[in-house]
Amino acid sequence: TKSIEQLKDEVLNLTQGRNKEKMKGKVDFLKDTLEPVIEELSRRNPNPDLEEQVKLVQGTWTPIWSTIPFQDSVPGRLLDESYQIFRDNGFYANIARYAPGSQLKVGWGLRLASFLLALDLIVLQKYAIDNNQWCIENVAIKQALRWSGRPLSIGVANEWVDEVLQTLPSEPQQDGNSGFKLNNVDLRTKKKLDTAFQSKPTLEHLYIDNDFRIVKSRRAANMRASYTVAVRRGGPYEERAKMQVGAGKLQEILPFTLRSSVARNYISRRLTMTPGRMCLRPRGLRHQSRQVY
Repeated sequence: TKSIEQLKDEVLNLTQGRNKEKMKGKVDFLKDTLEPVIEELSRRNPNPDLEEQVKLVQGTWTPIWSTIPFQDSVPGRLLDESYQIFRDNGFYANIARYAPGSQLKVGWGLRLASFLLALDLIVLQKYAIDNNQWCIENVAIKQALRWSGRPLSIGVANEWVDEVLQTLPSEPQQDGNSGFKLNNVDLRTKKKLDTAFQSKPTLEHLYIDNDFRIVKSRRAANMRASYTVAVRRGGPYEERAKMQVGAGKLQEILPFTLRSSVARNYISRRLTMTPGRMCLRPRGLRHQSRQVY
């Protein structure tokens, strides 16, 4: 019989490098390979008490593998700059940096991150234990355009959570869309995010300890369940969160190999630069110059 630590290592090894797969591939992988290991860990969950789970979950986590479609509504999510931040005031935030092509090299030893903008997205939510289950309420979605070359660190992410919390109205708003305002994504992506924002998700910790979580969640009662594997930042599995899974299929980001002169010309045509401004138009992001900070 495998120990809990061996089962956790098996989950980490099986999911390594697979987070960029298409959703169908992820679901098939879950059913065919991952589900038996998750079921065994769930049977041995050392912390089934929900109030104890609330204490354990506080802090910063990175979802290293997930079947939640929302997470990749915008292309180019950076795994090691994706966070789930839980606060003891009943709020938590899902934060991610989207920078298509930033891990690829353009030649001369330079990465695209040196030249491009990134879209940072935060989804602020409330959590509560109600009727013996975790209940989630979406509160706000915010965005920021920043230089890709300046990492979205854990410290910066936590400061952003503080800033968003300070902007929340003291009283609930009548308009259900009051927290949903995005300007730098195309209409199709905005509709996807809006649909996700209007939902009232529930989640269940199939397994949780101080440094490792497996979460089963539903956006709505009639929808397929999603599964997420998350590790605590600063814990023993920190390196797993830093293992970048690669830039994904090249054709999803740019149509040419970046080592060619044709590719460099293509990039230069799609960059708009004025003093203090630069914008690249990857799929899912609107072409819109913004002040960079």
